[in-house]
Amino acid sequence: MKFTANTRIGTACGIAAIIFTIFSARLVHLHVAKHEEYSRLAAQKHSTHQLIHAKRGMILDRNGEILATNLPVRTLFADASHMKNPEALSSLVSSHLDLDQKEVLEKFLTGKKYIVLKRKVPEETAVALLKDMQEKNLRGIYYEEDAVRIYPNGEVLGHVLGFLNHEGKAVQGVEMSMDSQLAGKDGYRFIERDRTGREIVLYRGVEEDPQHGNNIRLTIDMGLQSIVEEELDAAYKNLKPETANAVLVDPKSGAILAMACRPCFNPNDPGKSQPEQMKNRTIIDMVEPGSTFKIVVAAGALNEGKVNEKTTVFCENGRFAYGGRILRDHHGYGHMDVNQILVKSSNIGSAKLALMMGGDKFYEYVRRFGFGERLGIELPGEIPGLVHPPARWDKLTITRMPMGHSIAVTPLQITMGMAVIANGGRLMAPRVVQSVEKENGEVTMKKEPIVMRDVVPEKTAQFVADALVGVTQPGGTAAFARVSGFQVAGKTGTAQKVSPQGGYAAGKYVVSFVGFMPAEDPKFVLLVMVDDAKIASNLNYGGLVAAPIFSRIAERAARHLDLTPTMPAIPLQPTPIASTSPAEGRRD
Repeated sequence: MKFTANTRIGTACGIAAIIFTIFSARLVHLHVAKHEEYSRLAAQKHSTHQLIHAKRGMILDRNGEILATNLPVRTLFADASHMKNPEALSSLVSSHLDLDQKEVLEKFLTGKKYIVLKRKVPEETAVALLKDMQEKNLRGIYYEEDAVRIYPNGEVLGHVLGFLNHEGKAVQGVEMSMDSQLAGKDGYRFIERDRTGREIVLYRGVEEDPQHGNNIRLTIDMGLQSIVEEELDAAYKNLKPETANAVLVDPKSGAILAMACRPCFNPNDPGKSQPEQMKNRTIIDMVEPGSTFKIVVAAGALNEGKVNEKTTVFCENGRFAYGGRILRDHHGYGHMDVNQILVKSSNIGSAKLALMMGGDKFYEYVRRFGFGERLGIELPGEIPGLVHPPARWDKLTITRMPMGHSIAVTPLQITMGMAVIANGGRLMAPRVVQSVEKENGEVTMKKEPIVMRDVVPEKTAQFVADALVGVTQPGGTAAFARVSGFQVAGKTGTAQKVSPQGGYAAGKYVVSFVGFMPAEDPKFVLLVMVDDAKIASNLNYGGLVAAPIFSRIAERAARHLDLTPTMPAIPLQPTPIASTSPAEGRRD
């Protein structure tokens, strides 16, 4: 086959066209498809990588008061390639930042382009340094904007909020449990600088904007929190206990309105605190609940039809032989109905109610009330407590557990158990987070009340609630829990402390009072618990130690919530000084 001149020219042009097409396609691929990738590589090679910190979301109380926020600071870094006089610059830097000049100079002489000098530098310090550099015609020091976490209320609510450690990692509290919402995502940019170190904005490289964290609004009411903290502080100072804690909750929604523990710590400076100060004992301490637990057996026996409002139980005149041991009451009682068993806090009456129910059924109600499980509050570290099933009970357990022995629970569980009685028989999930919000206030997630289960019918809960009003009346175990103008319902508890060596520690008690108010339409449930108050043993009762603290908090809380009194005002007597030792047996 012969090729003519035109054929050869056409072939050559075709080949040239194919070659140019291939190169053009490659050029388009590099400039379009690979533009972002190669721009990033170029920027990384010839520019400085600057981190743009995301703003951590704030933590607010239910009314918008700031509980945790950010203070602007700067991270100062050096670019040694821009320095003309490292010695003079190191002297200036060390004086402003309180650093060792020799160490600073050694860093400068490495020639690196990114040398972190100091983090969390106050803005005024950074500005002063850069101004001095400008006056002395020195260059090579730059800054990145950053922030340090601050808690405006200091120790108040520290156990609930948690804190950030020196690496900026969330530790404890809401800071930890809601970290994924609070943290956001850092951005970055690559910066070109001229030979004097000034940024060439025209040639700014690849950048990605930060995604700022969301704000977390809590269910906490700081007005109520301040009341609880002040009263707990006073009790901690006067009684000198090992620990003390208080929880205030809305029984209808499960919203935690206040929560405080002593000892406490300052989240602004957690390094100065001991580990014992940093424990949120409301959710991690296990205690025997004492007589506050008697509401469980009373509600269960009534609901199962083992007794009714008029049934009487013989309380053995104060001494009940069972399982080879003697169970005692504080006083000798004869026949009492369920109401009287609660008002007088009879150990024997409560034990006999459990025996009527049987171990399996009683255990079922213990678990229904939420004991032995984590309740799911948005705080890390919550424990389930310790509730053995009947198969692991000894022969005495069924008579000891109804009065709050042979079981370990958390203060939060006691509070939510009483809330079951206050709200008509429902176990609510406790919650401390109300909503998640964007920086502009837009709500992205609102947490609604959660009913974990129906525990007892409303009729049963109401009967127990009415009996608990009698506990705070003259003749009950908690007359000093009363609040003038309101009906208060509640239950005292006094449990001897378990010894680390086994058995019980002589003369050491965990005393408590948990109640609700107003009794006819409860607006809050409040637990006050005091561990090993340094007072005479014959004064260390829940009714004499914890109940008066409850009364003071409840009275102030009623004013804060603007509750209308429903009862005539009554004069309240100061707590008396006991002059005799208590009788042998259970204490309330």
